[in-house]
Parts: sequence; structure tokens; C-alpha cells
Amino acid sequence: MSGDQFARERDLAVALAARAGDLLLERLGKVGTITHKSAKDVVTEVDHLSEALILGAIREEYPYDGILAEESGASHGSNGRVWVVDPLDGTINYANGIPIFCVSIALVVDGRPSVGAIRDPVRSETFAATADGPATLDGRPIQVSSKDSLADFVVSLTLDGPRLSERLAAIREAIRVTRRLGSSALTLAYVANGRFDAFAQTHGLSAWDVAASGLIAERAGAVVTDASAGGPWLDLGRGTGTFGVLAAPPAHHARLLELVGSVARLGGPTG
Repeated sequence: MSGDQFARERDLAVALAARAGDLLLERLGKVGTITHKSAKDVVTEVDHLSEALILGAIREEYPYDGILAEESGASHGSNGRVWVVDPLDGTINYANGIPIFCVSIALVVDGRPSVGAIRDPVRSETFAATADGPATLDGRPIQVSSKDSLADFVVSLTLDGPRLSERLAAIREAIRVTRRLGSSALTLAYVANGRFDAFAQTHGLSAWDVAASGLIAERAGAVVTDASAGGPWLDLGRGTGTFGVLAAPPAHHARLLELVGSVARLGGPTG
């Protein structure tokens, strides 16, 4: 990987994601205690072990940086730098032995995503990027889908809101097919190398789901925005589960935003 302003932080994130990923693989099938965070969300003993490994190393290397982590919450730094960590994205998959999950580590500087690393331990793959460098997969530069036609797109799609069936029908008519993997961070990272042509989720995301993978997709050439209005896609001040993100190649982002964004874009009454 070529050097840039955040090369040191990127290398740390990549190394920690790999170490945490090894831990996840070692414990796969031996999850231990599973706790329900909500009616449909769980946390495992492995989530906590992975997070402790990552946060301990970050605090040792960058003691004045802030941290926002899924399981332990926020600790505030003094320098505008915040590490955003999901120690196991795809916990339900993991707890059920479905081999689709990842580790996500990002650094946000003065509100700007600046480093991202996603580790898929099952496939031994690492996606990474910095704000000043290329998106990479295992150190090799990657780019978003170059398909000419939206009708050929494979899209990761999660919608909510009014007139849902109508909106879903319009999107599915416009593209080839939709897929959901159960790990938002990994799916969004897949936009960076064209495994998914686009990612659209209008609700339910948190900063740790998108901080790393959104930057990776963006540096690979995707337009990444809020899914409903097309504005900024990351705000650390927003609450848990309040994000929606759309990532797509530049030539097709506007049309997909019309389809997945505000229901008013479809025309007719919105009530």
C-alpha cells in the first residue's frame, strides 16, 4: 500500500482487524453466552472479546483519541479523532454458524471518515482505504462496478417507510435482483469491488456499520450519501440505528436515490 497522511493508522486498523478476525474464527461454533440486546438483536461473548482486543491496542497506541464502539459505547478524546469499531458485524449470522460476518474499524477525524478497514476472516480478505488513498482489497486497488445498465445491477436493499410495496416493486423492476447478506458493513464494502453494484438501506444503521465500509466504497469510486435525501452519509452525533445509506456508481446514483429515497419522489400522495 502506498503511503499517505493516514498510512500508520490504516496499517494499525488492518492489523487489528486481522487479529480480531482470527479470534472470531477460533471461536466460531463455540460462541458461549448469547445475550439479547433487543427483541431481534443479540450480542455474544465473542463480540466483547473482539472489542476488548481492538480497543486495548488503540488506547495503547493513541491514548488521546476518542472511541465509539458498538458494545462499550463512546469515550471522548481531546483531538477531534474518533475510532469507530464494530468488533463483529453480522452477529446473528455468526451465532448461527452462517459464515458471513466481519470486523470493522474506522478512524473519523474532525467528522470526516479518514481510515477504514473491513476484515472478512472466513475468506481471509481485508478491504481498506484512507481519505487520501485508494480503496484496496488485500493491498490491491479496487473500483466500483462499471456496468452500463441499471437493469443489470445486483443491489443490497433494505427499505422501510410508507408505500413500501410500491417502492420495492419499482426498484425490482429497474434492476436485476436484490440480495441481503446479514452483515451491512461487509455488504457495503462489497460495493467497492463490484460484488454488489449498489447498497441501499434506508434505516437501522449505526455509525459503526458504515464508517469504514462507506469510506472504502467512496474511495473505490462510489457516490455515498444518506439514503433518503442524498446528503452526508456519516454523522457521529446521530443515534444508534438512525442511519440510512446509499452507495452506487456515479452514473446510477441519482436514479437509485429517486427510487429508494423520499417517497415523494415517486409522485402522488405521501400520506
